[in-house]
Amino acid sequence: MKHLWAPWRISYILGPKPDECVFCLPEGREEDEERLVLHRGKRCFVIMNKYPYNNGHIMVCPYRHVMRLADLDQEEAHEMMDWLQFCSEVLKRHFHCQGINVGLNLGEAAGAGIREHLHFHLVPRWNGDSSFMAVMDEVRTMPEALGSTYASLKPYFENAPIPR
Repeated sequence: MKHLWAPWRISYILGPKPDECVFCLPEGREEDEERLVLHRGKRCFVIMNKYPYNNGHIMVCPYRHVMRLADLDQEEAHEMMDWLQFCSEVLKRHFHCQGINVGLNLGEAAGAGIREHLHFHLVPRWNGDSSFMAVMDEVRTMPEALGSTYASLKPYFENAPIPR
């Protein structure tokens, strides 16, 4: 029998499930670190994925609860692209990744886990990052705890050049 320990998931498994959308943020910033919010812009925000595909997996989300690209207004769409550009540079600089997957899953059939609130994924990639664990056993290993990654990425967003 094989065992893979993922103790950070137990709080999700045993904890109460939110009735509201996890991407609809409260006005106050008291929960930002707990929710892994790296930055709040004018029309969108940057948040870490609590269940990442790879170390450094972050997302850019609009504040408005929309599920179609066509529902974004021009200012939201432009600001989201600004943050995608900024975040890709942060990931390259901090993680020295050799590539980045940027993706948007629109609809459940396209793989959207939370289909009602669109969000872009940025996933750092390295040559050979699919180690023997992924190839042989369909398992990914994360080299750093989420809290440590949050603490190391947060300073990049403190003086971000994109208007707030």
